[in-house]
Amino acid sequence: MAHQSDLIATDIEQYLQQHENKSLLRFITCGSVDDGKSTLIGRLLFESKMLFEDQLAALEADSKKWGTQGEDIDFALLVDGLAAEREQGITIDVAYRFFSTDKRKFIVADTPGHEQYTRNMVTGASTADAAILMVDARKGILTQTRRHSYLMSLLGIRQIVVAINKMDLVDYSEQRFNEIVEEYGQFAEQLGLSNITYIPMSAFKGDNIVEPSPRMTWYHGTTLMGFLETVEVDDTRMQRAPFRLPVQWVNRPNLDFRGFSGSITSGVIKPGDRIRVQPSGKESTVERIVTYSGDLEQAVAGQSVTLTLADEIDISRGDVISIAEAPAETADQFESTLVWMHDDALLPGRPYLLKIGTQTVTASVTDIKYQVNVNTLEHTAAKQLELNGIGVCNLSLDRAIAFDDYQTNKDTGGFILIDRLSNTTVAAGMLHFALRRSQNIHMQHVDVNKEARALTKGQQPSVLWFTGLSGAGKSTIANLVEKKLHALGGHTYLLDGDNVRHGLNKDLGFTDADRVENIRRVAEVSKLMVDAGLIVLTAFISPFRAERRMARESLAEGEFIEVFVDTPLNVAEERDVKGLYKKARRGELKNFTGIDSAYEQPEAAEIHLDTTRLSADEAADAVIQLLKEKGVLLGAN
Repeated sequence: MAHQSDLIATDIEQYLQQHENKSLLRFITCGSVDDGKSTLIGRLLFESKMLFEDQLAALEADSKKWGTQGEDIDFALLVDGLAAEREQGITIDVAYRFFSTDKRKFIVADTPGHEQYTRNMVTGASTADAAILMVDARKGILTQTRRHSYLMSLLGIRQIVVAINKMDLVDYSEQRFNEIVEEYGQFAEQLGLSNITYIPMSAFKGDNIVEPSPRMTWYHGTTLMGFLETVEVDDTRMQRAPFRLPVQWVNRPNLDFRGFSGSITSGVIKPGDRIRVQPSGKESTVERIVTYSGDLEQAVAGQSVTLTLADEIDISRGDVISIAEAPAETADQFESTLVWMHDDALLPGRPYLLKIGTQTVTASVTDIKYQVNVNTLEHTAAKQLELNGIGVCNLSLDRAIAFDDYQTNKDTGGFILIDRLSNTTVAAGMLHFALRRSQNIHMQHVDVNKEARALTKGQQPSVLWFTGLSGAGKSTIANLVEKKLHALGGHTYLLDGDNVRHGLNKDLGFTDADRVENIRRVAEVSKLMVDAGLIVLTAFISPFRAERRMARESLAEGEFIEVFVDTPLNVAEERDVKGLYKKARRGELKNFTGIDSAYEQPEAAEIHLDTTRLSADEAADAVIQLLKEKGVLLGAN
């Protein structure tokens, strides 16, 4: 290996001790496509002599096969490991590399510059202490440069190097360097970024990487390696913050031991300290700090421990143990910033899983307050967020959680959103503060409840959710079912798609976002009617499984009965009583389900009505029979 201390040969124990005590700097490289991020990291690995001879030989061979630098070594190939990256000459995945010098150890994340892979940049930046923002001296400040800068400001990275690369391609021009510094400085001032170091360099030629460049004698600042070795990293900042331990596991190996395990995200804890468990608010005192190696007298941020408490209180995975004098906040509604990371747009009202620390809850975006234009930082109105969109949104959760604002504590203020069906991470977010209404609005107890109301009606309240294509016969069958239920003495109400859009939902159109909101409102109304003890029938296309699942999960077990009115598209078009399919085929109706907007068929409906085999009356009878079997009509035979 090229980087080796003389101590390896003379005093290996001293070398290992010295290496163990070195500080660690985590940093990222980011910027636009082909600004030289991978080449820079390859150069750093080479210059810090962290390559074995066989790696150098392989790099030389790969450079001849894949390289873009002619006969010269292509350092980018050290980190562009995927075949697709080498073929295209771009970085796709986040590549992590370790290297060290005599002064410090480093973990660097090479993040993609292509806009399509911005999500991967967020992943790499989430744990970084510093960032190297690459700028091609020929191209200057680009949209992706601004986007990555905005993300750095959101993620709380404050130590930034603007590496103005490829100076060899602009004849090492001081004037060009100054132009870029001035342009970026104006943008950085708007973001509140102040700790910025500008370095002119050539990652390919090695200028100002380790040694000052003789070709840029007009530059008198630090080299890149000089910056990395000396930049201050406040390793103790999180130890000075209030104590937080998200509970990962309730440790109960036997009847005589009950502890709460997790990794301390901030602060210091000692036996005898008073703690508060959030969100329950219950308090106790720490008795022991248990680790595999024995009990500790003190534990600090970054350590994984098990705490035992003086009192038997209810604590579960996802709860946060805080110091009693400065506990975490609790709320179920927040303002947050979201970075959308999925090809399918964010739709307000759609339920997602929100993972924060060790807690996972159901969440939905209730309102997109504005989207940020990364070029101008202008706030613009938005009904949805597309891939790589950045917006400030209001969130609503299905339960209260413990949290801190992101700028105070990344671990208890940062979260991800997960698609409930595919389990794909669709967004990264940062909590700002709890919405005041979440603190002021509480459920009011009432003495006459759902069970009492249902008992007087002699039925089990429930929702019959009719779904299918336009023209499938949902409204016709639902109307017949209600007539039959009424004849049997049932207490019902029919919510029909067209009727609801004349009143409650008259302000909604037919975009995906409006369809989601349409069903969300209908689900809320249905829930209220079930609480009133009614049998509710809804006849809506409701094309998306996510919203049907949301409606199901808002009710008690067994209260939601999905009725799939299955009619092939060609049959529905033949019926076309309202002439809607003809308009859609002519392009006069946009976002029409089955034509240019998808319909997601139910995967496990309680009843499947094939209208090519059943008449409307037969289908209605089949639904009534199912209700009798489920005991919805208590007095019916």
